[in-house]
Amino acid sequence: MSWLTEFVRPKIRTLLGRREVPENLWVQCPSCQQMMFHTELEKTRKICSHCGHHMRASVAERFNWTFDSGSFTRIELPKVPADPIKFRDTKRFSDRLKEHREKTGLDDAIAVAHGQIGGHRAVVAVMAFEFVGGSMGAAVGEGIVAAAKLAILQDAPLIIFTASGGARMQEGAISLMQMPRTVIATRMVKEKGLPFIVVLTDPTTGGVTASFTMLGDIQIAEPGAEIGFAGARVIAQTVREKLPEGFQRSEYLLAHGILDMVVTRDALPETLARLISLLRIKVKEVA
Repeated sequence: MSWLTEFVRPKIRTLLGRREVPENLWVQCPSCQQMMFHTELEKTRKICSHCGHHMRASVAERFNWTFDSGSFTRIELPKVPADPIKFRDTKRFSDRLKEHREKTGLDDAIAVAHGQIGGHRAVVAVMAFEFVGGSMGAAVGEGIVAAAKLAILQDAPLIIFTASGGARMQEGAISLMQMPRTVIATRMVKEKGLPFIVVLTDPTTGGVTASFTMLGDIQIAEPGAEIGFAGARVIAQTVREKLPEGFQRSEYLLAHGILDMVVTRDALPETLARLISLLRIKVKEVA
């Protein structure tokens, strides 16, 4: 039992009478451990008001925060075999997928929408860490290909928010095939002279980092995001050296030239709009 359940909740019950207090009234910041109301987090876009920690966000939240006035149109993505190699550990992977679909309301670990950002047309793909850790399987590959084609069709920039634990091991070699597929998809966008912007969020790791994620014209990250290929512990054991403080975090990568900028979540829409405007002017001048 914590002070929250032993002291705060009884006090609230006393003030409100016998009405039941919702279980999810508060959220604890994973960084500073401070407690905040859900309503407070909604206003700050899930940024801790005590320490500035950026908590993980859902697909719906990303779309609402990014597009002008939260107005956008989701597109239906191509269907792929749900469990191509009939993977099973303690349970069938098809059953796990069903559970995640019911829990998140998503078909898989990616969603694509189009709308306007700062008055500019844009296509946005968002990876969903809440769906099997944002693992990249055939569905994610198809989603990024579809987003690239839509960007070309609409003559609009492509923006991808990444959040993933890596390739989906439950799809075997099929998941690894998505690495070159996504690279080719983003290359198609660049060949048309359209901006490709990547926003790396916590966490972005594994095969996703080793493919399309690092190929953006502009590389942006949220503060404190974990970004890397292999885990820090694995790297430390391999090189047999102590890793620097903050290794694989946004600020460290920015200081070493891997990222172009680290932008807080509340300033991101304005930053994206400005970048799109600048990149589109450059394209028109060259043309």
